[in-house]
Amino acid sequence: MNHDRSIATQIVELIQAEKMPVGAHMRAQMLADKLRVSRTPVNDALALLHEKGILTREKNRGFFLAQSLTAPASDLAAQLGITKPDAVSAAYFQIADDLLKGELPTEVSEQAIKLRYELTSTQLSAVLTRITQEGWGERKPGYGWSFSTMLTTPDSLLQSYRMRLALEPAALMEPGYRLDAAVIERLRAAEIHLLEGGIETDTADQLHDRGVRFHESLVEASGNPFFIDAIRRVNRVRRLLSYRSMKDRVRYEEHAKQHLHIIELLEAGRNGEASRALREHLGHTLAALAKITEILEP
Repeated sequence: MNHDRSIATQIVELIQAEKMPVGAHMRAQMLADKLRVSRTPVNDALALLHEKGILTREKNRGFFLAQSLTAPASDLAAQLGITKPDAVSAAYFQIADDLLKGELPTEVSEQAIKLRYELTSTQLSAVLTRITQEGWGERKPGYGWSFSTMLTTPDSLLQSYRMRLALEPAALMEPGYRLDAAVIERLRAAEIHLLEGGIETDTADQLHDRGVRFHESLVEASGNPFFIDAIRRVNRVRRLLSYRSMKDRVRYEEHAKQHLHIIELLEAGRNGEASRALREHLGHTLAALAKITEILEP
């Protein structure tokens, strides 16, 4: 269960953002689609929320919302104990950090990973599956693993942003662009959560995923499968370095405000202005990252 805690928190946030009523049917596939994850971690998270009394379970029917969730999502998640990073997430980030520092070889055996990071066989499998899905590691013949050096330099993160700078603003200008009202509300709620304290309290994982969901949602509304595939690919592999840049969170308040402004422009159908605002937003981020490359250095 590599993601059950953070996904449980995201489900609580989604319930609140979409103002789901008590008794709402929490369909695993619907949640997996909205959170852009597979059904397995969603089912684990639903079981966890059932244990905590947030959901009820009906035989052969699934999970339903058991109570009104009025407290702020971050407070509720802390109270329920569903925000703590689990062993898999901790190991994932430690492996990434050790690779960036040059302390972990790019080719290593499964047993060495298991011993070094004190993982059970199930946890080891979950960590390696996540790394494989995000495109920076692959199994070699036998029991060894090979890690990509694609994102082990600060230049790589800057290159990924330059690619996004070329692609994302253009996606907003696609014919037939349409950002669904429910998506707008979900994105807005996520940014407000950050401004109301989430910048300080969210994990690096949650901060990264929130940014990914914002930018991917904007591109997905273009309906252009080439743009959508490209943005998903670059987001899968840039996590390795982007989470390290989160050690400096000062810039996140301005980011959240810029995101809210872009949402308002798109909601008003002012796509040209939104595209220019998005280009400026990504440009600012690129400039800021260029100044903090020392924290990205091994």
